[in-house]
Parts: sequence; structure tokens; C-alpha cells
Amino acid sequence: MAADFVLDVKPRDEHGKGASRRARRAGRVPAVMYGHGIDPVHMTIDGHDIMMAMKVPNALLEIKNDDDGFKSLAVAREVQRHPVRRDIVHVDLIKVKKGEKIEVDVPVTLEGESAPETIVSLEAVTIRVLADATDLPEEVIVSVEGREAGDHIYAGDVKLAGDVELVDDEELMVVNIAQEMSAEELEAELESDAQPDEPEAGDAEEAGDDAAEEESDD
Repeated sequence: MAADFVLDVKPRDEHGKGASRRARRAGRVPAVMYGHGIDPVHMTIDGHDIMMAMKVPNALLEIKNDDDGFKSLAVAREVQRHPVRRDIVHVDLIKVKKGEKIEVDVPVTLEGESAPETIVSLEAVTIRVLADATDLPEEVIVSVEGREAGDHIYAGDVKLAGDVELVDDEELMVVNIAQEMSAEELEAELESDAQPDEPEAGDAEEAGDDAAEEESDD
């Protein structure tokens, strides 16, 4: 099977935070590849290229360096992002070969309309499966068509394509169908939430004791 993305990489000889910052300033993302008994291969990847590749769940990547003839198939195992900007700052890759199976988390996509006056809650956004490393599923589609309030869909109920095997517990709840609240019920709940709880005497005393202890520690 052809790779979803072909990524030209450059070897990375420098390590540490300083070297990583310099690579990112140059528009490249530090990465490392493991697997199949090889020594870790440190590299940098064009920031835009890896960003586009990571938009596809479980994308199969062809990693290559034309300068030294290096070429390998890989999938992303862990993607680290900047906590504020959310851009990719580091990627861990695992080397894969055709015919082997690996475990991956596959996003759940809902389709269809549940029964009127019901609410659909997605309880598990991904399902872990075992699949061919070179033909990993991008999503698992779960139909909620006509589902009634009180219905549940578990991981064991989900239809998986081909030879994909479920790894998660079959009793893992994926979807919950609940009855939609009436306007009166919603209003009553909002009013209840708006009323502040009266602190109990014991709680107030404990809070005062805690404050006193903190002052004595200063």
C-alpha cells in the first residue's frame, strides 16, 4: 500500500533543548524513530509537511532522505504540541513493515439521527484496535440512527472493517442515548444550580483552622 504522505527528512546530530529550538526557528520539527531493533533515528521534518500529515489519523508515512538513501515506513506514536499555540514541537515515530499488526487509537465518528427528543453523548472519542500497520483505519463509524433514550452502544457492538480487531474492553461504553430534558426540567435544574450552598458550621471551622495553620507556617 502506498504511503499517505512522503516526508523528506534531515538527520539531526545535535540534541537538547537548544538544538530543538534552533530547528523549530528554521521551520523544522524534531523527530525520532524507533522500532524493529534499530537504534533511535533522530531527524527533523518540515513543519508544514508534518502538520498536514498529522491531520490524518493514523497516516502511513514514508520517511526518506535522498542524500544518504535512507527510506522507511512509519506511523506517528506520539505528537507533542505547544500548550498555547498548539503547533507541533516534537514527533515520535515507530518504524513499521507491511504485514505486521500494531495497536492504535481510532477516532469515533457518529452518523445518523437518534429518536426525537433524545440527546446523543459520545462517551469514548477513540477506540483502540489491532490492525495492519500499513492499512490503519482513519475512523470508526458508529450509527445512532433511530436509537431510543436509554440505549447504549458498547465497543463490542461496533462493526470493524476487514481483519481489524478490538483491543478495548467490549463493555467500554462508546455512545449513550438519553432523554432530552423538558423546558420545565431544565429551568428547575438551572434554578437549583444558581442557589449557593450554605456552609455547615463544621466546614467553616475547618476552613478557619486551615487558614490559621497557614498563617503560622509563614
